[in-house]
Amino acid sequence: MAVDGFELNAFLPYRLNRAAEFVAVRFAAEYKARYQLTRPEWRTLAALGSSTHAMTATDVGTHSAMHKTKVSRAVSGLEERRWLKRSEDQDDRRLEHLELTKAGRTAYRELTNLASAYQAQLHDLIGVGGMKALSAGLEAIERAIDKAEKRPSRT
Repeated sequence: MAVDGFELNAFLPYRLNRAAEFVAVRFAAEYKARYQLTRPEWRTLAALGSSTHAMTATDVGTHSAMHKTKVSRAVSGLEERRWLKRSEDQDDRRLEHLELTKAGRTAYRELTNLASAYQAQLHDLIGVGGMKALSAGLEAIERAIDKAEKRPSRT
């Protein structure tokens, strides 16, 4: 029921957040049970694994929309597992380049197989029509994001 004309359950940011949490939490339970990974570790591993080149922590944060402290902790966790290696930038010693080790690439492949299986579960749960509609809606939001990011700041 709406209070003062505002219906929370119809508010797009609220609905998107609920949907994202539902989807993310179920997948997180799977990779946590199998690999004891945190969500930031998974997101960092996914960013590095999907990149064709080494990334900085800033690149990972931008790619995965994570705060630098979460990226830093995730990098440390993956490094402890020996799934990630750091190398100092030759021109700017403040920067480190991050890339997956052989073990990290193996873990990434295994986790992407797990992700593909989870994607198939979601497809079954939502159905073909629901997936098409969801994909179209997300593409519209992504286009709006791209458009907004290209606009000059008004500050």
